[in-house]
Amino acid sequence: MCRAFSMIGVMSLALTMGLSAQDRTVLIRGGRVMDGSGNPWVQADVLIRGGRIAEIGILRDVQADEVIDASGLYVSPGFIDAHSHAGPGLASAGLSHAEPLLAMGLTTVFVNPDGGGPVDQARQRSELLASELGLNVAQLVPHGSVRQSVVGSQDRQATPAEMDRMRSLVRAGMEEGAWGLSSGTFYAPGSYAPPEELEALAEVVAPFGGFYTSHLRDESTYSVGLIAAVDEVIDVGRAAGIPVVLTHVKALGPMVWGFGSAIVQRVERARAEGVQVFADQYPYTASATGLEPALLPRWSQAGGRDSLLARMDDPATMARIRDGMIEGLALRGGADRIQFRRHRADPSIEGRLLSDLAAERRQDPIDTAIDLIRTGGPSIVSFNMDDDDVEMLMVQPWTMTASDGDLVPMGEGVPHPRSYGTFARKIRLYVNEKGTVGLEEAIRSMTSLPASVAGMSDRGTLRVGAAADIVVFDLAAVRDVADYTDPHRYSEGMVHVFVNGVAAIRDGAFTGDRAGRVLRKTVRDVSE
Repeated sequence: MCRAFSMIGVMSLALTMGLSAQDRTVLIRGGRVMDGSGNPWVQADVLIRGGRIAEIGILRDVQADEVIDASGLYVSPGFIDAHSHAGPGLASAGLSHAEPLLAMGLTTVFVNPDGGGPVDQARQRSELLASELGLNVAQLVPHGSVRQSVVGSQDRQATPAEMDRMRSLVRAGMEEGAWGLSSGTFYAPGSYAPPEELEALAEVVAPFGGFYTSHLRDESTYSVGLIAAVDEVIDVGRAAGIPVVLTHVKALGPMVWGFGSAIVQRVERARAEGVQVFADQYPYTASATGLEPALLPRWSQAGGRDSLLARMDDPATMARIRDGMIEGLALRGGADRIQFRRHRADPSIEGRLLSDLAAERRQDPIDTAIDLIRTGGPSIVSFNMDDDDVEMLMVQPWTMTASDGDLVPMGEGVPHPRSYGTFARKIRLYVNEKGTVGLEEAIRSMTSLPASVAGMSDRGTLRVGAAADIVVFDLAAVRDVADYTDPHRYSEGMVHVFVNGVAAIRDGAFTGDRAGRVLRKTVRDVSE
């Protein structure tokens, strides 16, 4: 629901159009202010000056260039996405506006998750800054890309010389301002790294105050098993002495439904020991990945795509691959739980189920999947979680909210709706409708908690001196509109969104102003 400016605000805005957006003072008047800590809201005013929060309180005599009437609305820190695949989109001129993300209330995203993304942090930063950013970006050093650049796609341990080279690349990334190290040990080539490699590289991150976030080696029973994979991440935190994050934490597939409580027990035990363990989560019961990593055994991918295709051309080896794919499909719950979201070779399959496509082709679903992989495996949505596990993990005080979403051109493919709806969905479904979590705790999971885990000192809370990343929302109107068949739809309910003190959304409409920065981790947080 949109709310009009007060007449004072409109008049003062008209009188100050000559000022830059950064120079204007903005007074958010009479809102229900939540500071992000989890405390209950208080009615207060918030004054923005010079891109920062200048005052919070009952500011009756304060004058400002722009006054926003926030009565009945909630005012909170801008939301922080701890796991976003939006980096490539934000580095493109057509998507750097970040509108789908702003519409969810996001003001900062962490990119290069799951061990993927550019190794050269300085170059990525330059590409991100080439087009004006709609929100802030924080970079992670991607382990999988580091390993690929040094070891390649080989299924083997790194040599001592290669380990030194990987340490050097991780250190260079941290020196460039990265906030931590990400891994995707479920995916090739990260899956070929032993735990000791990850612990050694995490130790490089420690002097910089960074953290480690990992897509678990196994979220089901693919290899080591879900609980052993959780323990592996905890061991990294124990060895390196840094915060670690079980990213997009879940129990994937019917084989492990109900394991949410076991994950909680493992985390609580480690935290009692003194290991800094956290998790992030998207509020959906479907995941998204590629058809190849979902179904193919990892040994078949060693050496890259050419090696995979050569193995598929050998009948005896193909028979072994097929057996592995049968097991992988069973772990996902079957062909009717696999929906295609993007396939460059055949866009006509996007949005369809593997079971339906196989029936149309009069094939076994595994044979259909093999044909698709040969032509370049599509990306998929996989309906494979149980809501009891989702809620069990959501209510934990150490669980952050994160989207795991992409930023793609409007209308391209059939992406997971989390790319458009994650943060609004958590508020709409799990706060307003189901009451799984309270509003204050939900906001904390989106703001101060991710900022605290990352060591981001000037964002995530509303306090004097902090960066003015602020959202003003209508609680009754917040809703995710995107769904699995029609995902390209912006969320609703964010009335005003400020990024570094500049309005990106005003009265429910995008302003076109872009004040995002690439945030750099240093001894003192700086940005450019």
